[in-house]
Amino acid sequence: MTARLAGPWTAPHAQKVEALAGEIADGAESFPLILDLTGVERLDTLGAWTLNRTRHELSARGQVDFANASPEQKILLDEAAYRDFRGEPKPRHSRFVDFLVDVGQSVAGAGKDMVGGVGFLGELVAAMIRVILHPRRFRGTAVINQLEQIAYRGVPIIVLISFLVGCIVSQQGIFQLVKFGATPFVIDLIGILVLRELGVLLTSIMVAGRSGSAFTAEIGSMKMREEIDALRVMGLDPIEVLIVPRIMALVIGLPLLAFIASIAALVGGGLTTWVYGDISPDIFLNRLRAAVGMNTFLVGMIKAPFMALVIGIIATLEGLAVEGSAESLGRHVTSSVVKAIFMVIVLDGLFAMFFAAINY
Repeated sequence: MTARLAGPWTAPHAQKVEALAGEIADGAESFPLILDLTGVERLDTLGAWTLNRTRHELSARGQVDFANASPEQKILLDEAAYRDFRGEPKPRHSRFVDFLVDVGQSVAGAGKDMVGGVGFLGELVAAMIRVILHPRRFRGTAVINQLEQIAYRGVPIIVLISFLVGCIVSQQGIFQLVKFGATPFVIDLIGILVLRELGVLLTSIMVAGRSGSAFTAEIGSMKMREEIDALRVMGLDPIEVLIVPRIMALVIGLPLLAFIASIAALVGGGLTTWVYGDISPDIFLNRLRAAVGMNTFLVGMIKAPFMALVIGIIATLEGLAVEGSAESLGRHVTSSVVKAIFMVIVLDGLFAMFFAAINY
């Protein structure tokens, strides 16, 4: 059986093209069927795709072929070959099963990230040992530059935020303690809370959002431009050149920033107790000196380098995982900040349990 096609099979005649294709499909009674294109005046992508679709639908009943197509029409028919875009139907599960699958995938992803982080920590330690054994490889200029970016330029925003948090904590503490006639104890509250927890925690979160995201964006951009591959071709180790200076600057800079943030929060707390609690600065300082021991200060300072190391590893790992698109870069920068803040909070909780266990 032969169906002779004629006229224009183009987009402006889409309604007519669909009607003709339907007539061919409905009128095909015997097979094999030949679709003769001798009379087709014009054929565009829509016409070619419609003809291919009709042939695909009829092929279930028997053999269907095109005949007398010009070379241009053959090329267009091949390029616009019909494909089924519906895909295979997904197996149906209950919502509870889907929830369990999502949880399982999240746990597996977290496990892979943990293993990757431990492996990267090993590479970082090996690179640092090589730098120590060969001091000429140490890139002091890069460390100073990163210290300026992380610590020096981060001081204003960290001081401001810490000062405001100190004011808020102090004000709310006074409002609650005054009910029990224990207003002076707000100094104990601020001193211990700021030096032991809030100073380092606030600083780490802000550094993760500011410097950690910058690390990921810088390294991710270098990965997209294949600059990291170029370093390897030149015989340089990207971890020594790019990662070690950044993490060293972070480990040095974050404790300094945490100390400055703690002082700013205490100043804010002191001013607020003066205004709302009528406690003069002299009384505030004397009571603070009596309430806070050296161990309270050291707890905050001990945690800071570990938090810096976690932020640096997560930020650089996410940067190295960037693929060749801006979408990938944005996704990994966001992931870097979220993971770093989450791990900083988890690490702070682990340190709190550890110091409580050893009664320090």
